[in-house]
Amino acid sequence: MALQLRPNCEFCDKDLPPASIEARICSYECTFCADCVARELHNVCPNCGGGFAPRPIRPATEWRPGLSVEKRPASDKRVHLHYSRDDIAVHSARIKDIDPALR
Repeated sequence: MALQLRPNCEFCDKDLPPASIEARICSYECTFCADCVARELHNVCPNCGGGFAPRPIRPATEWRPGLSVEKRPASDKRVHLHYSRDDIAVHSARIKDIDPALR
């Protein structure tokens, strides 16, 4: 199954098109922009508590049959957080100094 490639930052709602190098994801595909991950979330996913990695870019060219952003398009469903900014700040502060491998 391919990544959903969600279209927006769940925190600030910034557009993150499929080829964006600013997109960050956690292991559950929660999607945020690099700015929010660094400044607001402190590399702590507000949903699962895990860390983030750059989201891979799906190839625009179909190098193998059926495998390209044209054949497997990004999601158009915008996702937004269900937590308040205060709750996210407390959550991040509690976890941010723990090594991501030990979370």
